[in-house]
Amino acid sequence: MSLNAIMSTATSGMMAAQTGLRVTSDNIANVNTTGYVRKTVSQSNLLSNGMGVGVNIDAIKRATDQFLQSASLNAASESGRASIVASTLNSAQQLFGDPSGETSFFTVLDDVYAAFSSAQDDPSSSLLRTQALTRLDDFLSGSSRITASLSKLGKDADTRIAADVGRVNDLLSQIDALNTDITRAKVAGADATGAENVQSSLVDELSKLMNVQISPRTLGGIVVRSTEGLNLAGDGAAKVTYQTSATATGFLTVQLANGSDYPVPLNISSGEIRGLMDVRNIDLVNLSDQLGEFTSRATEEINRAANAASSVPAPTSLTGRNTGLDAQAALTGFTGKTTIALTNASGVIQRRIDIDFDAGTMTVNGAAGPAFTPANFLAQLNTALGGQGAAGFSNGALSINGVGGLGVAIADDATTPSSKTGKGFSHYFGLNDIVRTSGYSPYETGLTSADLHGFTTGQMTIRLTDVEGGRIRDIPFTPPLGGTMQNMIDALNSRASGVGLYGQFSMNAKGQVSFTSNTNTPVTMSIVADSTERGAGGPSASQLFGIGPAERSTRGEKFFLNTAMDQNPKLLPFAKLDLTQAVGGNAALAIGDGRGALALANAGESTATFGVAGSAASVTMTVARYAADFGGSIARKAATAESRKEAAAAVSSEVDSQRQSEEGVNLDEELINLTTYQQAFNASARLIQATKDMFDVLNGILG
Repeated sequence: MSLNAIMSTATSGMMAAQTGLRVTSDNIANVNTTGYVRKTVSQSNLLSNGMGVGVNIDAIKRATDQFLQSASLNAASESGRASIVASTLNSAQQLFGDPSGETSFFTVLDDVYAAFSSAQDDPSSSLLRTQALTRLDDFLSGSSRITASLSKLGKDADTRIAADVGRVNDLLSQIDALNTDITRAKVAGADATGAENVQSSLVDELSKLMNVQISPRTLGGIVVRSTEGLNLAGDGAAKVTYQTSATATGFLTVQLANGSDYPVPLNISSGEIRGLMDVRNIDLVNLSDQLGEFTSRATEEINRAANAASSVPAPTSLTGRNTGLDAQAALTGFTGKTTIALTNASGVIQRRIDIDFDAGTMTVNGAAGPAFTPANFLAQLNTALGGQGAAGFSNGALSINGVGGLGVAIADDATTPSSKTGKGFSHYFGLNDIVRTSGYSPYETGLTSADLHGFTTGQMTIRLTDVEGGRIRDIPFTPPLGGTMQNMIDALNSRASGVGLYGQFSMNAKGQVSFTSNTNTPVTMSIVADSTERGAGGPSASQLFGIGPAERSTRGEKFFLNTAMDQNPKLLPFAKLDLTQAVGGNAALAIGDGRGALALANAGESTATFGVAGSAASVTMTVARYAADFGGSIARKAATAESRKEAAAAVSSEVDSQRQSEEGVNLDEELINLTTYQQAFNASARLIQATKDMFDVLNGILG
């Protein structure tokens, strides 16, 4: 080997050792730098005609483990999702209060029953009546407060999703831009690890927001893809958009850099954004829906007891709730018997109308009265009242008034009580309700498939969403003009223009309309907009039937005390009409009668059928039992979410620890490398010195 070859070989060794020392010094300097990945030197021997002629530095690489990196990114995404769900459900649970405390929402309802029980002992006491109304108002206010707070949590989630999506777009742009710098360095044979470390840190941050897949590019850098393989960054940065709606399920879309001119749905399964979308679109909505169902049924049972009783003296006017129906539709479908009595200030019956819905007849003061149909019921009832009272129907509400100071009291027959959707005549119309609502919950319209649907104008837009929260499609629906409820249901379920490919709408015996997914993977339904109108100025289809989560999840804040009773507690129905008393005989309403108050106190033990609400199935049980189960389920969901959060955090911590041990700087190892490269450098230097000495000797011989 020539002296020049020896010098060249030794020089390459010195340069390799120098590069190794520089890499090692950089590693040691960044031992405490977050996100720094240690660098390694990749080198190979140089050959010439099969002989070694030195060493070559092939590349300076980051000590990454693709498997550990992928596991770390996935764990971070799942931890981000679990953390958001746990913190939100914990906040939601706190809104209801400690179930064992005196101020719990469910405890307040117990106080309502206790107040009515106390009033039963002294039904004429104004103080006890006022206390009962105050407790009931506390319960309704609690329902309204919690519903509004849950809605605010949902709006906060919307705001955070929008902010996170904005950050995602920034990260994708930065990651994509760094690819250019990395590729340029790789082609030039320069050290690209600095840019790669920055890019890795950006990917780590991105994974906390949404789960992504990472793969290397041939010329350096990475490609970022969504779970379904959409190219988000690497060959141009995509732009993610959060499509939010005040009434419908929100979803993500992405405009690809090198794809269609139109945005496509983006589905993600974990990350902070997924957690926020879950609580916004599912968890909080389900909780609000179940709260609305609970409040609806609890107040329904209180109103059931109230409509079977009367104040003493009876009120001179009874005005019911807005049923959302026209008079004929509202009066169709009743069975059994009921009695309307007009009483004087002493509680003596002055006029009595017994109504037999099965026979379609009325009896006035024991004598045969007019026959009726649903179409002429009001006219015939006014005839039967004989000028001593008047009945009317306006804006979906029935009203009955006494004339000349006469009061109105209503009671069902003890043997065959009137009934429609499981409610008596007075109860169905809400004529003597203590609790009113500005909505239509529990949506038991009483309509049948043969009844006209009554929607004469407008359109409802239905959104269908898949299990990952991605929009499947928006379906515009217009009720068939002049059709029946069956025609409307059939149109909704059309496979061509309705939801038939994904689910089915159905109507039960009480006139409630519900949606059920019919696909292997569940499809959820929400309402984007609804301008339909039943009759002139009537409710929309989603309002009347409770279609979509927006309507159902807000009903908990629509309940309030009957204004007349709130202003005059003497109107509370604490007595019951005695139908054994004759017209003009003894008092049928007696001061001191507390049977109505007792029925109100026992409303919590009334068995009610609670419909499907949120994630809760339909059940039949007492209000008190449902309250206990509901309160327990809230605590269980929060505890489960917290447990999942801790488990996900533990997995993420363990994977990060393993990744750090592989990618992080180990000072002991680096000190060994430092010594090794230093000795290699010294050896190469000594080789050069030896070559010089040999050259000097050779010159001396020749000289």
